Amino acid sequence: MSKKANTFQTPIGTRDLLPGESARWEAVIEVFSSVASRAGFSLIDTPIFEDIGVFSRIGEGTDVVGKEMYEFLDRGERPMALRPEGTAAVCRAFAQHRPPTPWKVYYRGPYFRYEAPQAGRFRQFHQFGIESIGSDDPDIDAEVIAVGWNVLQNVGLKKVDLLVNSMGDLETRKNYQEALGTFLKDHSDDLDEEDQIKVGSHPLRVLDSKRPATQSVTANAPRVNDFLTAGAQEHFDRVKDGLTALNIPFSVEPRLVRGLDYYTHTTFEFQSLALENAQNAVCGGGRYNGLIEELGGPPTPGIGFGMGIERLLMACDAEESFPVPSSRVQVWVVDVTDGSPARDLTHELRNIGVVADRSFDQRSMRSQMRSANRSGAEIALIIGDQEVSEETVAIRMLRDEESEQIVVPRNEAVAEVRSLLGLDS
Repeated sequence: MSKKANTFQTPIGTRDLLPGESARWEAVIEVFSSVASRAGFSLIDTPIFEDIGVFSRIGEGTDVVGKEMYEFLDRGERPMALRPEGTAAVCRAFAQHRPPTPWKVYYRGPYFRYEAPQAGRFRQFHQFGIESIGSDDPDIDAEVIAVGWNVLQNVGLKKVDLLVNSMGDLETRKNYQEALGTFLKDHSDDLDEEDQIKVGSHPLRVLDSKRPATQSVTANAPRVNDFLTAGAQEHFDRVKDGLTALNIPFSVEPRLVRGLDYYTHTTFEFQSLALENAQNAVCGGGRYNGLIEELGGPPTPGIGFGMGIERLLMACDAEESFPVPSSRVQVWVVDVTDGSPARDLTHELRNIGVVADRSFDQRSMRSQMRSANRSGAEIALIIGDQEVSEETVAIRMLRDEESEQIVVPRNEAVAEVRSLLGLDS
């Protein structure tokens, strides 16, 4: 009795990106890359794994580092981690290579967190992001936010709220942290047990908590806006003025903070009103003027954002925007001889930039025409024994039922296709 072979499945929290949906991903990546490039950002691609210190030094005490990061020892017994987010690796690259500033880069790719899979959140997930490093100018803050806004507009999202806030400067953070720490100590017993341990060491991180018990307490906590210094308030006012001038609607949300020590000044988040509240953030970012220094570089200001591709496309689905692109196949070659004419003709068409395909296995005319129609191609080139003997090609427009099939000499077929597709104009 033969042993049944194992049927392997994708690991928990991952998925296959199949043809059709993959075309949509390519299209949305192109939208992001185009918007970022027009704003002067250039592509950076960092390793999928890094020395664990790149992430642990900047996220000590967070769930991402403490519970969710994929860690391993390589064959040299060096501690490594799969990247859980994009900013730290980009800042490591800046500290390592010391490029001239301002340094404006964008990235996209897979990231990894060991967490419970849920709608729009996977253990292997994908992000876009941009980072602008080297300038403390508040106009850069507005520019970064505008890039995120333009991406969302270009994929057709309408039901989006932009929330902004300021964490202030170092003096602001110091004064606010003291007041917040006092408040949280007075209400410690009401906090979620996992958040109670953060009160003494990192009270700002309590504000990041999504646990209901903690959120009910922090709803009445002091607000950072009440502690902004004059300089911090001036920076924030300039950011808000910039967003207003760029016709980007926003609301100030005092509870929108970043609990890590290197965040200063502007924080922001785009939320989709078409998704459930617990999973409605499609883009978030902020200014991190202390991060480069944490990674061994000189004190250097920076600001950026991350945008989850899965969550973004969920929002598009909810608003019925940015559908799967139609097939890119332009020409299908139908060959009911020995296949040689189709082999040669598809090669010629591809060489001039036409997306061309064909059938194989010497299938029937009827079967090949079904494939041509399913492909979404605009044109079918048909070759049978008569066309071979007469050195001609029959051309049929597949999307125009009123057009008549025409026959052209074989040596004119490629030029005729170019003309029909409008490639000569």
